Parts: sequence; structure tokens; C-alpha cells
Amino acid sequence: MTSTAIAVSGLRKAYGDKVVLDGIDLEVRAGSVFSLLGPNGAGKTTAVNVLTTLLKADGGTVRIAGHDVETETKEVRAVIGVTGQFAAVDELLTGQENLRMMADLKGVGSAEGRRVVTELLERFDLVEPARNLVSTYSGGMRRKLDLAMTLVGRPRIIFLDEPTTGLDPRSRRTMWEIIRELVADGVTVFLTTQYLDEADQLADRIAVLDQGRLVAQGTSEELKRQIPGTHVRLRFTTGAELDAAARIFTGSTRDDEALVLRVPGDGGTRSLRALLDRLDEYSISAEEFSVHTPDLDDVFLALTGHSTEAAAK
Repeated sequence: MTSTAIAVSGLRKAYGDKVVLDGIDLEVRAGSVFSLLGPNGAGKTTAVNVLTTLLKADGGTVRIAGHDVETETKEVRAVIGVTGQFAAVDELLTGQENLRMMADLKGVGSAEGRRVVTELLERFDLVEPARNLVSTYSGGMRRKLDLAMTLVGRPRIIFLDEPTTGLDPRSRRTMWEIIRELVADGVTVFLTTQYLDEADQLADRIAVLDQGRLVAQGTSEELKRQIPGTHVRLRFTTGAELDAAARIFTGSTRDDEALVLRVPGDGGTRSLRALLDRLDEYSISAEEFSVHTPDLDDVFLALTGHSTEAAAK
């Protein structure tokens, strides 16, 4: 696989007059987590369906591990795995039987299949319930089994379409750890989510999708720095120091009870150095300082005009 696992250019998809994907461009580095962030209805699942050969695009190009999704469908399917919003498991089979069935479908030999099934049951902490019907599994257990089934063929690129939707906090954290382990093994993960904290925790790069258009791309920190609101927090030991600092930094806000001054800035090293030099110039000493940036919710609100929660309604 090349250093670029997924390359998308000018991707378009419409249903009648409704444009779902409007000229999407993105690139995903191999061995990384790329998160497509957006509310329900933004076009995330449609994008995944096109990238995984399940849906034909109306325009643009998509290459997965160097293979064109339209002309090299078989090659693309051989290197990817897909886990959707709803666990695609057979409730009338046990967890072990589901995995064995997937091994058979992938053409894994019987001896190798048994080894792979045992390994995945252990990896996903499903050994104890392995012989129970999946109909008795919790939502978190079903999601883990679904992802385990996806890994039977050892795909190097995995598409996770809102994998933690509806899960309790503990199950979500478990899924996050599994995703981190996959990436540590060199797997590329394309993750769609409407959860800001999920993208913040997991993604090396994030693309914000709103009404079919990518409105921003970058690392979490890069996106946060695009939004006004970054400031340096200075805490002092005396009110006199706070007063003196407030006089030299116009536009700052103060918290007299906490002896804290918040000074607007971009959070960069150059502006931070200038701020500290200014304090030295006036012989003012801050007990501590820290840079605070907007979170992804602030980013999404600024870019789209609404929060993900409001947009999902």
C-alpha cells in the first residue's frame, strides 16, 4: 500500500434534486485515523457507501489503496472492511458461529479459521459469551462482534460508520481502545461520527461535512485555531500583579476571585513569547500560564452556524 490509503477528488452524489455530496476532496494517510465529522443527514453514510463500492458516484474519482472504486471493485473489496451504524450480525447464531461463518465467506482454511476465531474472541473479550446466541448480547457486545467479523480477512483499511452510536459511555471507551490498537498495528481507519469528543480523541485528521460540503479539514488543533476565542490564561499571586497586568493587556478579561487574567491571542509561540516579554518589561510575574483554545463544538458552530446536537434534530 502507498502512503496514501484513500484519495478522493471532486466526489459528487445526488438523489434527484437533492445534492448529498457536493464536490468532496480528501486524502487519508495510511496507518492513521481520519474522521468525517457531521450531524445526521450531512452525507457521511453516503460517502462511506461510495468509498466502499456499495454506491456509485455521480462524479469525481475515488482510489482506495491505489485502486479505483469503479474499475477495480474486486481489488478494493479485498483490502477493506466495513462496520456500519447497526451491527450486521446474525442473532440466530452464536458469536463464535458468526465469526466462523465470516471466515468461511472469506475463504479462510478450517485450521486457520479456528485460529483466527479464537484470536478475535480473545482480543474483543468475547470468549465467555462466544457460545451464547447473539440475540442475548448487549449493544456493546454486538458492536464488538461486528468489528471482530470485519477483521477476519485482516483488512488494511477499515470504514467505521458511526460505530458508537447508541452505546453507553463504557462501551464507547472500549471501542475507542480497540480502534487505537488497530491503528497501532498499521491499519487505516476512516471514521464517521457525529460525536465531537470521539473525533477529538481518535482522529489524526478531521474533515467537517455540512449539507454535503466539506467546510474545513485539518488536525483537531488546527481546526480549533481557526476560531476566535483562543486566549492565554495568566494566574497571579496578588491582586496588585493582576491589576498591573490588566492595565498593559487591553481587551483582556479578569477574574478577581481567582486572580486570573485572560488575554486574547492565537496561541502561537511568537505571540506567547511577546506576551511573556511584555510581562518581564513591566517586572510582572505570573505564577502560571496556559493556552486555551476553542473546542470542536465551537469550531462546528462557527463553520456551520449550528451545533451538531441542533443539526441532528
